[in-house]
Amino acid sequence: MCGRYAFYSPQEAITRLFGVAVVASFAPRYNICPTQHVPVVRTNNNGAHELALLYWGLVPFWAKEKSIGARMINARAETVAEKPAFRAAFRKRRCIVLADGYYEWRATTTGKQPYFIYAADRQPFAMAGLWESWQEGGDAPLESCAMLTVSATATVASIHDRMPRVLTQAQIDVWLDAATTSSVLAALLSEPVETPLAHYPVSRQVNSPRSDGPALIEPQLNE
Repeated sequence: MCGRYAFYSPQEAITRLFGVAVVASFAPRYNICPTQHVPVVRTNNNGAHELALLYWGLVPFWAKEKSIGARMINARAETVAEKPAFRAAFRKRRCIVLADGYYEWRATTTGKQPYFIYAADRQPFAMAGLWESWQEGGDAPLESCAMLTVSATATVASIHDRMPRVLTQAQIDVWLDAATTSSVLAALLSEPVETPLAHYPVSRQVNSPRSDGPALIEPQLNE
């Protein structure tokens, strides 16, 4: 499960790596939590990639209440095509969630120790995601998202048995293409994660959703 992450890359890096124009500014964030709005890239109605800010916690179109989204922050890649909450979005509304790293916790004798997990080349990366539109009465539609998870790679498995499905640039294009078939998507998700990852322990200050700032991703020498 991925329940916290960071995204602080400058806007020019977003354009360079993900090929989208940044039409609205957003501040660097070092402790992104569920139910906050997060930057994603998706394909618009014209077939072009666009950057959007979506509510993290997917609210299915058939949901009676928005609150269900708080329990829908992740979707398991192995079952996403069949789960009622995700299968429609998997077929038609895929996105990538942008990150510079994410947090996971490992149990120790002194309590749970948070780790910051990031791409070994220190570049921002894309996590496979889904998005959905939900509307209550005459209110404006709520666009929400979830990120897909897979079994952890050897690097990450010592901390947690699951991890986000990180995509390469070539995989991003396939994932976002509306014409990609379900069989191709299933094959993509079953491939090993190719992006090398690294990690180190960080301060337990990240445990609080109210904490933010670059100090949260500084290495903590004493676990």
